[in-house]
Amino acid sequence: MFLTISTTGTPERPATDLGYLLHKHPDNAQTFSTSYGTAHVLYPEASDERCTAALLLEVDAVALVRRGKGKGRGGAPDAALAQYVNDRPYAASSLLAVALSAVFSSAMKGQCRAKPELPDQVRPLRIEVPALPARGGADLVRNLFEPLGWTVTAEPVALDTEFPEWGDSRYVRLVLESETLALAEALRHLYVLLPVLDDAKHYWVAPDEVDKLLRAGEGWLPAHPEQKLITSRYLSRRWSLTRQAMERLELVRLAETDDSEVEEIDNAVEDETEAETEEKPTSLGVQRRDAIIAALKASGAARVLDLGCGQGQLVQALLKDPAFTDIVGVDVSMRALTIASRRLKLDRMGERQAARVKLLQGSLAYTDKRLKGYDAAVLCEVVEHLDLPRLPALEYAVFGAARPRTVLVTTPNVEYNVRWETLPAGHSRHSDHRFEWTREEFRAWADAVAERHGYETEFVPVGPDDPEVGPPTQMAVFTMRTETENGTVNGTGTGNGTKEEKEAKAA
Repeated sequence: MFLTISTTGTPERPATDLGYLLHKHPDNAQTFSTSYGTAHVLYPEASDERCTAALLLEVDAVALVRRGKGKGRGGAPDAALAQYVNDRPYAASSLLAVALSAVFSSAMKGQCRAKPELPDQVRPLRIEVPALPARGGADLVRNLFEPLGWTVTAEPVALDTEFPEWGDSRYVRLVLESETLALAEALRHLYVLLPVLDDAKHYWVAPDEVDKLLRAGEGWLPAHPEQKLITSRYLSRRWSLTRQAMERLELVRLAETDDSEVEEIDNAVEDETEAETEEKPTSLGVQRRDAIIAALKASGAARVLDLGCGQGQLVQALLKDPAFTDIVGVDVSMRALTIASRRLKLDRMGERQAARVKLLQGSLAYTDKRLKGYDAAVLCEVVEHLDLPRLPALEYAVFGAARPRTVLVTTPNVEYNVRWETLPAGHSRHSDHRFEWTREEFRAWADAVAERHGYETEFVPVGPDDPEVGPPTQMAVFTMRTETENGTVNGTGTGNGTKEEKEAKAA
């Protein structure tokens, strides 16, 4: 992908001020690493009269496939050929927009320490993009850029010059010219409108994209005649995010019309009463995760397995605590792992943070050598989803083969179900639950597992502990027993270790 930014100047206001604005010296060719390749910044020409900065983005197609599965053109898991045969390395898209934001971040924010007077100055600008995907054609390109003060040249690119009867492709050669804009404004226009014209993004659009759109669109998007189209396409047509963005943009427009602040406009609702502002009770899922994290920290665990991680809520919570240095989520469902990857934003995570987390596909019914050597393992609301005859396989895979020092198991307490007003009598909490244990049944199973594999157990209530029926969730904390100097085993349990451990001692 290629883009150039040119300006003209005079000896009093040299064109080479562009180097100060971009924070890139015209005499140097610089290289920057991105998540999907390498960005190069160079200056084909640099004089007082004319200066041009070029951004060349080399896309690593393999990295794009590995880290971009599931979203964007060529990223669908069932489009194997499209993963490798596509226009991503060549045509301007969200990849180029992200590179612009990363490489020219200070310029986009209007910051220049060396010459702080420059960012606010209007200057002649010419921007060229040789290959721009334009879903909507040249007319849409003009409709998007002309209201912002650009003179637009959008030349359609033929599908094949040797076969003109085939017509034009969806690509245009774009030239933008203006003498009324500052560089920061121009970069923000490109950051938003390049992916809008491409109508696809290489990453999952999360709620924080609304804030990014509003920051980049400040000063021009609220009054843009194509505001709705821009907002919808930028947010990948996620209607909930689009509606949220449109509501916030309308507030900005009204505030500008009334020459007031947004906070003054958004005051139709009176201050809430004390009763209305009371915090909602913490959900059981959050209480469960908090209890698990507290138990893990009490055990001193740093390397943790989340077995049956589902959509990654616990992994996400663990990542927020630097005490957990190595976190592995395991699930048999690739769909769940894909959702977890989006939740964690693995494709945009920094290298240091990404080194702390890993998602693996695997079945807990089989031993897996990848799971050995960890401090702790968590089975959060997992066992009840297995048929009872399969529990021994899970038991051996976790307690017999992986053998972490600490194992946490949470499961519903069926006795508490009578407290759920919306749960019909005799029904499980979830349609996929194969069983739900009483407190006595869970303790009997946990104590037997501990006895067979050399662990001691402690039981912790999770949620409100009802004096009659107990807590909604019950958690067992398994801690591996260790030998003392005289050969006995410490801990409160009565077991003497696994069969394998006994044979090892005898030898």
